[in-house]
Amino acid sequence: MGDTRRRGAVALGVTALVAPLTLALTAAPAQAASCTAKAGPYQKKVEKFLGRKADGKQSTADCKAIRAFQTKHGIQPNAGYAGPVTWGVMDLMTKQKAVGKNPNKSGKCPTSKGRIACVNLSLQLSWIQDGKKLVYGPVPVRTGRNGYETRTGLKKVYWRNIDHVSTIYHVPMPYSQFFDGGQAFHSVGVSMWSPPGSHGCVNMTKTDAKKYWSLLKKGDDVYVYGRKPGT
Repeated sequence: MGDTRRRGAVALGVTALVAPLTLALTAAPAQAASCTAKAGPYQKKVEKFLGRKADGKQSTADCKAIRAFQTKHGIQPNAGYAGPVTWGVMDLMTKQKAVGKNPNKSGKCPTSKGRIACVNLSLQLSWIQDGKKLVYGPVPVRTGRNGYETRTGLKKVYWRNIDHVSTIYHVPMPYSQFFDGGQAFHSVGVSMWSPPGSHGCVNMTKTDAKKYWSLLKKGDDVYVYGRKPGT
């Protein structure tokens, strides 16, 4: 979500990774609506990700498992079809998990700034480092969708409001830490993998947003780089 309350800002927006991913892989209860009997183009890959027999054939049990995953992460339509959006979320989860505890392996987030919050749009990950030392994360985040992209570059936290409410979207933005013209870190109550994304802010779980609130202060650096898939 974004906001315009501070400095005439124009709104364009919105632990470690292993724990959130473990929760993400836990199937949510399937809904009552009917499942599709048609196998999708990513059937085998989706079946393998979900720990099912990867035969490329849609079964009732396959559909229910796929649909539960879609429902949990806000993927629509949630009819159990193994399409590109569902596989894209699963593929991103796999790539995020592979990062482990070395999110700045490429060295793209500056190590000469002291404490800094890094955001990798390509992998939808964020972390806090101090020099080369990892302080917190990496954690999954949900950044700006196509047309509302989270802007890249070196920023600074310029305003913090723990109980912020968006004046544009009229929704709560708890633990808001603004770093670029209305774009901020803040918590949301949806899955970090729910497409298509935010209106520019860096969405976080409540746990991670609270931790960022405790670790960052006004004036701290934020570095955003990469490109979100689909933008």
